[in-house]
Amino acid sequence: MIRVLIAEDVRILRDTLVAVLQLEPDLDVVAAAARGDEIVPAALEHRPDVAVLDIDLPGGDGISAAAELHHRLPQCRTLMLTGLGKPGTLRRALSAKVGGFLVKDAPADQLIDAVRRVAAGERVVDPQLALAALELADNPLSPREAEILTRHAAGEPAAEIAAQLHLSYGTVRNYLASAVTKLGARNRVDAARIAADAGWL
Repeated sequence: MIRVLIAEDVRILRDTLVAVLQLEPDLDVVAAAARGDEIVPAALEHRPDVAVLDIDLPGGDGISAAAELHHRLPQCRTLMLTGLGKPGTLRRALSAKVGGFLVKDAPADQLIDAVRRVAAGERVVDPQLALAALELADNPLSPREAEILTRHAAGEPAAEIAAQLHLSYGTVRNYLASAVTKLGARNRVDAARIAADAGWL
């Protein structure tokens, strides 16, 4: 029996995933979470073999949770689900040691097969997405540039970012300018769009 944990914030999708997997005689959904910060505690309590995680969750993203699971419960393999298969996001997920990466519009039988294969130790990735990830250039942004650009894209003014990160206003402006230059963007808004589309933010 393969023990499965599901993490999905949209209730109807979470309930559907649970129902579909529970129909299989060799799969048992032992826990379901609605938030990113519920994943690791639920996994430590229920000890699943596979955690099927949405990437975009309130309270913490699925990739960060997968990385933490890899360290704290290494016997639990992870399968990421996403609405948008971005090559940069796939690369981030693979660097977090996930076992699989699947887009949400995949057929149910493909998800079931992926859970079984990930549980068996295989790595399951959509071939087209894998090819796109190989062709994508490496993320040119430093972690600090990515953090500041993410905050800027969320609407935080440079002065507020500087105060929260204990940096000078000029330093924050320099990081933003550097991100614009590295991405070949027209301005900060364009830089945030380029980085988000690539899955770097």
